Amino acid sequence: MPVSFIPTPQELLRFSPEILLSVVATALMLAEAVMKPGSRTKLAATAFAALAAAIALSAAAAADSGPAFSNLLVVDGFSTFFRILVCAAGMLVVLISSNYLKREGHESGEYYALVLFSIAGQCLMASANELIMLFIGLECSSIATYVLAGYLRDDRRNNEAALKYFLLGSFAAAFFLYGISWLWGAAGTTYLTEIRRLLLDPSAGINATVVSAAAALLLVGLAFKVSAAPFQMWAPDVYQGAPAPVAAFLSVGPKAAAFAMFLRILMTVFAPVGAKWEPVLWTVALATMIIGNFAALWQTNVKRLLAYSSIAHAGYVTVALTAMSDAGAAAAMFYLAAYALMNIGAFAVVTHVAGQGERHVELADLAGLSRRSPAMAAILSVFLLSLTGVPLTAGFFGKFYIFKAALDADLVWLAVLGLLNSAVAAYYYLRIIVVMYMHEPSQGLPELPAAAPGIRWALAASAAGTFVLGVAPSLVLDYAVASAPLLR
Repeated sequence: MPVSFIPTPQELLRFSPEILLSVVATALMLAEAVMKPGSRTKLAATAFAALAAAIALSAAAAADSGPAFSNLLVVDGFSTFFRILVCAAGMLVVLISSNYLKREGHESGEYYALVLFSIAGQCLMASANELIMLFIGLECSSIATYVLAGYLRDDRRNNEAALKYFLLGSFAAAFFLYGISWLWGAAGTTYLTEIRRLLLDPSAGINATVVSAAAALLLVGLAFKVSAAPFQMWAPDVYQGAPAPVAAFLSVGPKAAAFAMFLRILMTVFAPVGAKWEPVLWTVALATMIIGNFAALWQTNVKRLLAYSSIAHAGYVTVALTAMSDAGAAAAMFYLAAYALMNIGAFAVVTHVAGQGERHVELADLAGLSRRSPAMAAILSVFLLSLTGVPLTAGFFGKFYIFKAALDADLVWLAVLGLLNSAVAAYYYLRIIVVMYMHEPSQGLPELPAAAPGIRWALAASAAGTFVLGVAPSLVLDYAVASAPLLR
């Protein structure tokens, strides 16, 4: 039977979020050429509207779920969850970027186009059902973020961040692609579900050594993207050097999409050999938590501290992956949603307080913030307490479900060590609060201007989400629990 290369309306609907984001991103770059300088504020509004429309299209596609384009893509509850998550995170980043770019004198359609292209790649990573499509989504997201990290071309810190991110990211991508080639050589296919079927069939004659080598190579690429040990060394330098809104974006969007890809590969392809993965993931999770938390204790730069914090949180999510269960997958999904809200909120405050040229990003620059701007100090405290895991915040239930999944999978020592790491993290989060409320403001600090509307809206949405998920976690958890079994 001949294969039709003409997409059906059903397939176009299932791929519509990526199509929309790509078309609008291209239009933004073209429109800037004919726009007057004073009308560039419309660029942010257009990008925001495109992301909101992509969320609506994701929901519409979920109502008619199923495969598309010869099963290269699959729309299910799992992919819909991450599509909506990365688009929502993108909306918050656009809000905090608008005033930042105007303040730095670099407002352009290129920035928002790169954000949309990256999110289109992230949506593809979440919905791909085939290894080459996963790689295409990964590269679409990565290439855009390499450019975003060095967006302020006249800032040497940005240039350094972009160069380090590009070189190390390309190196990790090569490992991932090499792993795909080994897996194809062993199984003769790159479809995730087909590889799983062959691994479950003893008569298929799959070479276990080749599969193990492929898994190791894939793990290198995935660990880099989620900033897990021992491939986390890029994160502190890149987060510190990149523009603050870009650092917020890197810590949430690409990381969530990479974990979605990690979960799909782990729970689909390598589920039959999960026992071999457990010791490796156990070690990676513990090392990531330890490196992130203990390195953060010594940081004086707030962006660098949040970078090490991001590494530690990648370790917590890896604990859920180590469980290799539906409960672990659901816990990871919930945690990534909670982390997106509280981390973007924290970076939004840093973006505002840093001032032009990001001259005020040291801990000492937050001294006495409760007197200079009580509202900013209060809302940053909320996000820091949630990152710590204090009850009635999203972070508390995020850690609760992750460690519960670990205990249910008999990973008792990993759960215990994770809890001890959370206690270490409390020190450096609470240290920021102590500096804001119990230290005198540093001499020579300028007056903080009123927060721009975009910053205020982003902070309000992040804080509201942090409290809502801390009081009613079932709003997100129930969907995650229903979606996790679809990976199998």
